[in-house]
Amino acid sequence: MILSVTDLTVHYGAIQALRGISFEVAEGEIITLIGSNGAGKSTTLNGISNIIKKTAGAVVFNGENISTLMPDKITARGLVQVPEGRRIFANLSTRDNLEMGAYTRSDHAGIREDMEMVYDLFPRLRERSRQIAGTLSGGEQQMLAMGRGLMANPKLLLLDEPSMGLAPILVDEIFAIIRRINEQGAAILLVEQNAYKALGVASRAYILETGRVVKSGPAADLMKDDAVKAAYLGG
Repeated sequence: MILSVTDLTVHYGAIQALRGISFEVAEGEIITLIGSNGAGKSTTLNGISNIIKKTAGAVVFNGENISTLMPDKITARGLVQVPEGRRIFANLSTRDNLEMGAYTRSDHAGIREDMEMVYDLFPRLRERSRQIAGTLSGGEQQMLAMGRGLMANPKLLLLDEPSMGLAPILVDEIFAIIRRINEQGAAILLVEQNAYKALGVASRAYILETGRVVKSGPAADLMKDDAVKAAYLGG
């Protein structure tokens, strides 16, 4: 397994946001976390990345316990998070944002190769490489956030709500790109409100409710599950 999360527990003051979550991601997999707002999906990603402090639990990445590492050290090891809400550097150019994604790297030839890879995945970013990022459309900003994450050369990419606020045609495009990123070798842990799209792209899924994993299994099976359909798929 490239990622093993065991008994992850997080509090926000007196409120317990995560209640001992455990799951795994294998190399080359796309795993999705599904749940309603407030279920703990983004908190799970932030706990893995150590953006928020864990109350308890262990995170093992690539055989190393990274539970107490600083977020930049975690990124440098190849576990890279694309945050909810994009959080691009709005006053920098598109290209400068991409270069910021490679800040933990010193392999200049590899950085140049990955820049071309990102431009191949997202041709609009090449067209807008000199444009100030804050003037990009919402879809282009999401592409930029994902491209910036790829510039860190991830072994595992954590994607937090990549389709949020996008038009349906752009949602389809983003999910096609998620497949391509995975086919190029990166494992993906996906948090996504669009459960239908998430289950369609993932191999396995975990259902979160109030900070707990309440159900898990192959994504294709969960898509047929009556309770999952009723709660998340409008069925």
